[in-house]
Amino acid sequence: MHSIAWWPTLIVLCVATFTDLRTRRIPNWLVVPFLALGIVVSTWLHGWHGLGQSFAGIGLGILLYGFLFWIGGMGAGDVKLAAAIGAWIGPNQLFFALVVTAMAGGIMALGWAAFGGWLKELFNGASDLTFGFGSAAVRQEMALANPAKRKMPYAPAIAIGTLISFFAR
Repeated sequence: MHSIAWWPTLIVLCVATFTDLRTRRIPNWLVVPFLALGIVVSTWLHGWHGLGQSFAGIGLGILLYGFLFWIGGMGAGDVKLAAAIGAWIGPNQLFFALVVTAMAGGIMALGWAAFGGWLKELFNGASDLTFGFGSAAVRQEMALANPAKRKMPYAPAIAIGTLISFFAR
């Protein structure tokens, strides 16, 4: 199954990365058909087990990234992309992909902040959020719900984590 998922996943990740970097959006016309096709292909190849694996992968993507979306730390397109990838690769590989994605995203965030000139602000905000949780020390500009905060396109990190997960198997 995973060898069949390679090319469609690679194409979707390339387009998603390009559009996210350019417009800060991942379009529905890309992820919704990819998700539906993942369910169909998994079911066609593996029957009921494939269908269950697809829905488990979708659920894992929605659960983990949906929480981050709910607290304001991620866009809806990232959630849908993770769910669509889960439909193709299932929950086990998706979990590994999301762990690698988190590491890649952290490195990218540091680079984003360093080249943007606000690395010190990032560390101060992380310190306040970590050690000053629930106190007045947490500054409003670093709150996740603040729309003025700096946003980083996350599709490149998702692409890195997902593609590495194919080689780790």
